[in-house]
Amino acid sequence: MSYISRAWRAAAPLPAPWRSPRPFSSASGPTAKKSVPYQKTLQEEGPGSGEPSRPPPASAQVVVVGGGSLGCQTAYHLAKMGVSGVVLLERDRLTSGTTWHTAGLLWQLRPSDVEVELLAHTRDVVSRDLPAETGLHTGWVENGGLFIASNKQRLDEYKRLMSLGKVYGVESHVLTPSQTKDLYPLMNIDDLYGTLYVPKDGTMDPAGTCSTLARAATARGATIIENCPVTGIQVRTDDFGVKRVHAVETAHGTIQTPCVVNCAGVWARALGRLAGVHVPLVAMHHAYVVTERIEGIQNMPNVRDHDASVYLRLQGDALSVGGYESNPIFWEEVSEKFAFGLFDLDWDVFMQHIEGAVNRVPVLEKTGIKSTVCGPESFTADHKPLMGEAPEVRGFFLGCGFNSAGMMLGGGCGRELAHWIIHGRPEKDMYGYDIRQRFHHSLTDNNRWIRERSHESYAKNYSVVFPHDEPLAGRNVRKDPLHEELLRQGCVFQERHGWERPGWFSPGGAAPVLDYDYYGAYGRQRHRDYTYNRLLGDEYTFDFPPHHDIIKKECLTCRNALALFDMSYFGKFYLVGPEATKAADWLFSADVSKAPGSTVYTCMLNQQGGVESDLTVSRISPGSPGSALAPAFEGDGYYLAIGGAVAQHNWSHITTVLQDMKFQCKLLDCSEELGMMSIQGPLSRVVLQEVLDTDLSNEAFPFSTHKITTAAGCQVRAMRLSFVGEMGWELHVPRADCVKVYRAVMQAGAQHGIANAGYRAIDSLSIEKGYRHWHADLRPDDTPLEAGLAFTCKLKSSIPFLGREAVEAQKAKGIFRRLVCFTTEEKVPMFGLEAVWRDGKVVGHIRRADFGFAIDKTIAYGYIRDPAGGPVSLDFVKSGSYELERMGVTYPARAHTKSPFDPDNKRVKGFY
Repeated sequence: MSYISRAWRAAAPLPAPWRSPRPFSSASGPTAKKSVPYQKTLQEEGPGSGEPSRPPPASAQVVVVGGGSLGCQTAYHLAKMGVSGVVLLERDRLTSGTTWHTAGLLWQLRPSDVEVELLAHTRDVVSRDLPAETGLHTGWVENGGLFIASNKQRLDEYKRLMSLGKVYGVESHVLTPSQTKDLYPLMNIDDLYGTLYVPKDGTMDPAGTCSTLARAATARGATIIENCPVTGIQVRTDDFGVKRVHAVETAHGTIQTPCVVNCAGVWARALGRLAGVHVPLVAMHHAYVVTERIEGIQNMPNVRDHDASVYLRLQGDALSVGGYESNPIFWEEVSEKFAFGLFDLDWDVFMQHIEGAVNRVPVLEKTGIKSTVCGPESFTADHKPLMGEAPEVRGFFLGCGFNSAGMMLGGGCGRELAHWIIHGRPEKDMYGYDIRQRFHHSLTDNNRWIRERSHESYAKNYSVVFPHDEPLAGRNVRKDPLHEELLRQGCVFQERHGWERPGWFSPGGAAPVLDYDYYGAYGRQRHRDYTYNRLLGDEYTFDFPPHHDIIKKECLTCRNALALFDMSYFGKFYLVGPEATKAADWLFSADVSKAPGSTVYTCMLNQQGGVESDLTVSRISPGSPGSALAPAFEGDGYYLAIGGAVAQHNWSHITTVLQDMKFQCKLLDCSEELGMMSIQGPLSRVVLQEVLDTDLSNEAFPFSTHKITTAAGCQVRAMRLSFVGEMGWELHVPRADCVKVYRAVMQAGAQHGIANAGYRAIDSLSIEKGYRHWHADLRPDDTPLEAGLAFTCKLKSSIPFLGREAVEAQKAKGIFRRLVCFTTEEKVPMFGLEAVWRDGKVVGHIRRADFGFAIDKTIAYGYIRDPAGGPVSLDFVKSGSYELERMGVTYPARAHTKSPFDPDNKRVKGFY
């Protein structure tokens, strides 16, 4: 391959093994023409005068901006769901931005149950629905997909996908190297470990798909207007101070509308600025090359060789070859005039894909390059799309930042976005895509953070997705008051929502997270002897990690003595004001309107009865002006403590409900002003009694209560709660006092064997006790009845609450899906996505799994259904014979209807 590299950089034309059909150039490498490999594009269609294809209307219910894959899919689904007055505005012609040059691949399997469902809908739309509705062919080609594994870990990852696919009926097969050769005779199998073959994967044609979507949408009443650039977004503030979309300004007139959908792709950031909305994405060059004809390649499946970071897409009798490199080129100045445009290909950047492709399909070494395709694409900080209603402006929705997956995710996401606009929320759990929830508001306009994280997500797109991986980019943005104290003691931090939170504690000493080195790209020096990165590398396994016993020690110390958990990254909100109780009654499923000093575990639901959050709510009395620990307020007050990774989601949900219901109260965020440490274990009372200036007996300080007291001379709010199933207290402490209080607790606990513990221990301890983790075994598409949380719903009272009608209806109808706890006797690591078999039939998949050290078993939670379609009763759960399928291997499992650890709930109440 070095010969090819030298040839392409030669000053004079030389014969090259993988040659360009045109002479070489010393300035820019091969001069293969820039063109997409499709017989038809929409570049030559439509008006050429600069005038809009039709005059914009004076008003519309919804205005979609951007005529690419997402814009067309969203307009189509809105019209299909019965919305009249849908207008799609395209500044040039349909597909002219990034969609027209996309490779158009569709792979059905991804490591996410929701994404598998989204991809399935896209496939149905392009292969079935659109042809049936219009009589037109979208360009769908079902030639199959082949995932290449060069090592055991990669094949293990594919086997995980295969197991998940069985839950959704996606056919896939693990093939040996020789079987792979039979399927794909041109492939080099010398370095293969195995492959995963998915027969019904395929490819889409961008022009064919989008023009057919436009035809179907207009047939249902939507209006498509090309050559109509948007010049402004009118935003008005209502009587309650809420900013809302009012109108869209174009070069050819203004359209009054309450709803705008930003599907502008690379240009979405500029469109967002018109409305005062932050759109955290970056634009990059993304490329592939198209080969000349290859004899014998016809009808071969598309190939993803992740270890070589390359894909091979069948293009008739040729291949398109592309991938993801570690040094992508940023498009620094995004041009507003760029339409149906391509960049010159930088061969220095692209060369790594050539090497990988020739290794996998050697005939490419003697095949010419017909054309190069290098166009702009938008990428995001977590390689997930940006969707949903923007937190800054009501009625301004995002459908952008698709990381070169806009075609394959377009159908599923277009449907969810339409449902979101019509019903106020998507039908599926779109938390991972929701702009309101994924990023703290301080990060969405932090250009350095966005750039670093987007680069890393791009560069690692083809990396194995390991369960406990952490980013190296964009770190140390939000540090809690104990960060330096814990770092010195060997804390290995995780990143959540910008926060550095304790993961586990290494006996090897400090492992600081260093500034991002871009993996050595762009001439940067890679970090050497990077302890944190080395510890992460030890985690790159689907077996138990090397420090499994360290986490075991943290867990058992908590179970047998006591441990201190720094949980300062938690969201800490106050709901206060004249109508705070009215708002609390409506927001929270449990009855939280109790006397000050009470703390209640509760859920928040959506209109469909799905769980938007689980949290603790404490009734408080007014305090002092300016105090973060006990603020002053008029009316009633509630203190909300919420997991930090989902705090932004909670803030957005509560704010939206308060705005919609027009409650006279305020939501205050004191997350940064307060620290939080949780001391848990049988000896927690003995130790804390030396530190806290209050009686901690069961009678004086019962479970689920709180009070203001002092610790080491500092005022704190002590709460008797547990997230690990032990007796314990949380201490909510003003930021400036956290280190002093922490040291006092550790000093008092030293003689009793106290230890620091992190969130890896919390994950294990909490699943062992049967406590839920929101967005793992509890999501917006799960109800409290399905999740075993009926006790959080005040159904015996007459108090209305959001989602009550849906919960009551489900209770009357029966539960057709239920969360079940499973354990396996065999000590095998599980992480989620494993298929659940009952009496020989797949009935669901695992949402969350970990190892329980006190019971010495693997524990897994998943929702199961009755294949016959009946209700899932406790008798149904108990009567089945179960197996959990991990990477294609099944393990006998036992179903539990109660927590396998302390089922009588004695320990949290102090009874040992």
